[in-house]
Amino acid sequence: MTSSERAKSKFKSKYVFLIFLVAMLAVCMVAALMLGDYKISVSKIIGVLGLKLFDLEASGISRMDQIVVFDIRMPRILTAAIIGFALSNAGAVYQACFRNPLVEPFILGASSGAALGAAFGIIFAGFFLSITASAFVFSLLAVFLSYTLARNGGIVPVVGLILSGVIVGSIFSAGVSIIKYVSEDAQLREITFWMMGGLYYSKWDALGEILAVVAMCFAVLSALSWKLNLLSLGDNQAKSLGINPEKYKFIFIVIATLMTATCVANVGIIAWIGLIMPHVARLLIGPDNRWVLPIAGLLGAIYLLICDTLARTITMAEIPVGIITSLVGAPFLIVLLRSKAKELLK
Repeated sequence: MTSSERAKSKFKSKYVFLIFLVAMLAVCMVAALMLGDYKISVSKIIGVLGLKLFDLEASGISRMDQIVVFDIRMPRILTAAIIGFALSNAGAVYQACFRNPLVEPFILGASSGAALGAAFGIIFAGFFLSITASAFVFSLLAVFLSYTLARNGGIVPVVGLILSGVIVGSIFSAGVSIIKYVSEDAQLREITFWMMGGLYYSKWDALGEILAVVAMCFAVLSALSWKLNLLSLGDNQAKSLGINPEKYKFIFIVIATLMTATCVANVGIIAWIGLIMPHVARLLIGPDNRWVLPIAGLLGAIYLLICDTLARTITMAEIPVGIITSLVGAPFLIVLLRSKAKELLK
């Protein structure tokens, strides 16, 4: 087999794998629609979707079926898929930019910033436009501070950026602790649940906003993914190949942070997805970011959808999905590091 034939074969296998993941995501969505305290059959799901989307009449569909499928579960399931997709892409971008396999979307203090913003939004509900908007603004502020502190002489060294992220994250976390200390019991409970992450409040209106931001960011990332490949080689090699590493690092960091902040502002802090899924994608299809971004995104969407379905079905009371992703993600990372350490640390 010639090199050209091998390249075509690899492309075909990756393309088939991408289609397989799309099919898997569709299967998981149908299963998630069916599962829960209120059981729904596939025929009723099809009937409700036909009625709501295409105004097709279907027999045996009650008002309760429509509310459960279309108004409650559908926006939540789609939100979980989009959030998982976005966090995985953000993690892949950070890891490629920083050339660090252990970087995750919240390394620049974005999560702490969003937590402080949400806490302010909860405590001073009349002052801020909404909890989501407040979390989004503070998350971007944290990343801006981290980037500004690390910038020295027009250059942003990777180590300096990570350290400044830790410092800014620590300061914002201290702010959250102060707010929790002075808040009332109901407010303290709401802040704590928000920080554990959850999709309980998923609505069609918010879904549209999340989808618009994530779709726009993914389109830009896909168009620039070949430059992300050059950045992952290191600054000197990127310069020798004709791109300005500082300029494109800034662009990629802003896009990844925008995706992360949008997710965190809407569903709280959900960890591990952005750290693990890019590694799984690279182990399956290699380091080419043109393929890592969509594959990692689909893996993240499937993973968060499964975790959220477990969170709302395994007990009578719903468990915050952030706890499920941590319980599954931590041992998975240990296994990954032990079995694939050489590949991960290349």
